[in-house]
Amino acid sequence: MKWLLSRNNKPIDINDIPVMDIEKLREQALSKCTNNKRVTGFFGIKEKACVKLYIVLADDENSNLLIASAIFKKEKSYQSFTKDNISFHIFEREFFENFGIMPIEHPWLKPVRYSFNRFNKSDKLEKYPFFQSDNKEIHEVGVGPVHAGIIEPGHFRFLCHGETILNMEIQLGYQHRGVEKLFLADNENINNKIYLAESIAGDTVIGHATAFVNAVEALKGIEIKKEAFLIRSIALEIERAAIHIGDLSALANDIAYLTANAAYQAIRTNLINTLLTICGSRFGRGLIRVGGSNFGITKELIHEIKQKLDKIQKDVELTSEEFFSSPSVLARLENTGIVKFEDAKTIGMVGPAARASGLSVDIRADHPSGIYTKFAFHKITLKTMDAFARAYIRYIEIIQSLRIIRDNLDELTQSAVMVKPYAPVKKNSLVVSMIEGWRGEIVHVAVTDNKKRMTHYKIKDPSFNNWTGLELAVKNNEISDFPLCNKSFNLSYCGFDL
Repeated sequence: MKWLLSRNNKPIDINDIPVMDIEKLREQALSKCTNNKRVTGFFGIKEKACVKLYIVLADDENSNLLIASAIFKKEKSYQSFTKDNISFHIFEREFFENFGIMPIEHPWLKPVRYSFNRFNKSDKLEKYPFFQSDNKEIHEVGVGPVHAGIIEPGHFRFLCHGETILNMEIQLGYQHRGVEKLFLADNENINNKIYLAESIAGDTVIGHATAFVNAVEALKGIEIKKEAFLIRSIALEIERAAIHIGDLSALANDIAYLTANAAYQAIRTNLINTLLTICGSRFGRGLIRVGGSNFGITKELIHEIKQKLDKIQKDVELTSEEFFSSPSVLARLENTGIVKFEDAKTIGMVGPAARASGLSVDIRADHPSGIYTKFAFHKITLKTMDAFARAYIRYIEIIQSLRIIRDNLDELTQSAVMVKPYAPVKKNSLVVSMIEGWRGEIVHVAVTDNKKRMTHYKIKDPSFNNWTGLELAVKNNEISDFPLCNKSFNLSYCGFDL
């Protein structure tokens, strides 16, 4: 049976999605993944007397999405996908946690989030089954969940031989807001869920807001004006560049290069203040709305922003030239926290962390939407696969983002950026909305019923893919390298726990 072929932000009739028995679905999904497809969605929806599993595979070479499903009635188990393709591991663990349907022979079937609506309420956070060793020469080190900073909770458990990390396991699930369920409340005011989308991860306001409005606009058949697409892209690239600059500052701090730490902080402030001048929020809250953009950019402001960008780029280049040529910096970054290309591909890493390991994945090129469909976007990869690569690719992407912002500012000709967003959503529809956030691939999936109500909303932050990458990165490094490795990924607790 053929899978339904779709594309990013293209709504489809949910009744057109093929339904297979789980064995056939597994066989075909695994076969397609051996032919350059990758899993980007694997989630269940509770129906009357069954659970329906949906799988979304990304065909990056052809910018297509392949979708199929299977129904579990009385079945309580199936043969694990992960056994033959590791990239399914976190998806299957989440599916099991939510519905209690056992993936037989899954090699690492542990709780993911301990969400409030988990199937087995007897699974307790304090009873997480950490990997242990009976070797008396190996000792455990615990970090968190309370950290020495204003960050959200997460626990890291190390098995060490002396100073060398043999294994690290990450336990999340300490904090939940029930975000996905909140998207389904008050269906009459779907447009207002933008406030919720902006709060999925506080450092990715633009990324998640854009994914949400793209999904809703697709379901409502709203055609957005070019100016709105340009403003959204400008905001998305400002967010990307600003967070990357902030990450370079934090990496400089972790290796005690305080001059670069202070310089990058000042540059980041200058850049996020650009968003402040556009919409009144340094993080872009209030800018993106269903139907377009709340704010335009005048000719005078365009000129002001361009002048700022010139200084920002000059400062970034000068600071980075010193930072990345310093022997003390290179000594700490090079050959630290290596994630090999094969491992990054096997576990399904995304975003700049994946590209730093040579994996060529970027939604802006692979599944473009909005203004990204109008120009050729070149993906960038590095080959050293270490903390240096994860730092340096940020610098490269900062310069790339600044160029995109300038190009989009040149295209802006008028400020009228809103259309009426009051159309109802299409019935019995499913849409997959994908955005390349600064961490990587953001995926929002929205489903409606025959009464034009949103009945399911699924979110995948790039952290969902990449926490396992951090676990791999620290192996065989010294425990003192952990903060550096951790910051080179800079993953989200709240984006994961939802």
